[in-house]
Amino acid sequence: MPRSHRSHRTPAVLAVLLVLTATLVGCGREGSPPVKGPQPDRLPVYQVQSGFTLPDSSTWNRAKKRGRLVVGAKEDQPYMGEKDPATGRYSGFDIEIAKMMAASLGFDPAGIDFRTIASANRETALQNGQIDYYVGTYTINDNRKKLVGFAGPYYMAGQSLLVRTDENDIDGPQDLAGKRVCSAAGSTPYQRIEKDYPKAELVAYDTYSACVDNLLTYQVDAVTTDDTILMGYAAKVPDELKVVGRPFSKEPYGIGVPRGDNALRFALDDALAAHERNGDWKKAYDATLGLSGVPAPAPPPIDRYPAS
Repeated sequence: MPRSHRSHRTPAVLAVLLVLTATLVGCGREGSPPVKGPQPDRLPVYQVQSGFTLPDSSTWNRAKKRGRLVVGAKEDQPYMGEKDPATGRYSGFDIEIAKMMAASLGFDPAGIDFRTIASANRETALQNGQIDYYVGTYTINDNRKKLVGFAGPYYMAGQSLLVRTDENDIDGPQDLAGKRVCSAAGSTPYQRIEKDYPKAELVAYDTYSACVDNLLTYQVDAVTTDDTILMGYAAKVPDELKVVGRPFSKEPYGIGVPRGDNALRFALDDALAAHERNGDWKKAYDATLGLSGVPAPAPPPIDRYPAS
C-alpha cells in the first residue's frame, strides 16, 4: 500500500474506529455514534406456545419455576450476538434463535434473561446450571458432545477472511503467505491457519474487535474467523471492509444444553424444524445477518442424534 494512499484514508479509518470502539468495545458514552444493527421494529414476532409442558426436562422445570429462561450469549459479535452498551439490549441472529426457541418452550421471549458467557466458560455454565441453554456461534463437535448436549445445527458457518475494501491481493487462504493475519488467541481459526498455512504471519489478540481495529489501521492484512462474525463486522462499515473468498471449513452452530437433558434437546430440535418451516428462521436471518448483503442460505439438516 503506497504511503500517500494510506495517509489519504486516515480520517475515514479513524471515524470508523470511533464507531467500532463505541459499539463493539462498549464505551457507550454520551454522544457516541448509535449502534448500527438490527432494528427492533423490523424483527419477527414469535408466537408463544400456550400450555406447553416438558416434565421430563429438569432444566425446563427450573425455568418454569423461576418464571423466565436464562440464556447464555455473546455480546461482541455484530449481527449475531451484540449488546448495546447504552440500553443493555442484545440483538443479532443468535439472539433471534434464542427468542424463537423460548416461544416454542412456552416462555415470552421478552422475558429472557440474557447473560454474556465467554467461549471458554460455555461448558461450565451449562454444567453448573448458570444458564438454561446457550446460543452464541457454538460449533458442534464430538469433543464438546462429551460435556454438553446440542440441538441443531441451525446454521452452517465456515472460516473465512476479512480484508479492507482496497485490498486486491487476498482472495482466499492460499494468498496469505507473507501476510499479517489476525485471529483470537488459541481459537480454532488461529490454529487452522497455523497448521495449514504456515507461511502466514499470525497475530493474536483476545478479541476479534481488536483484530478489526488493527486491520483498519493497516497493522494487519486480514482477520480470520467464522464468516458469520466477519460478515457482521463488514456490515458495520461496508465502505472499509469486505469478506473475501469461500469458507474453508465447516462450523455447524448448535444450541448448547446441559448434557443428559435429552428432553430439552429434542424439544429444541422440534422447535427449530417448526420455525424453519413457518418462515421465522429466514425472517430472523433477513432482519439480522442478512443486513450484511449475503442472502439467506438453506438451513442445515438437524442432527437429532441418539440420547446419551
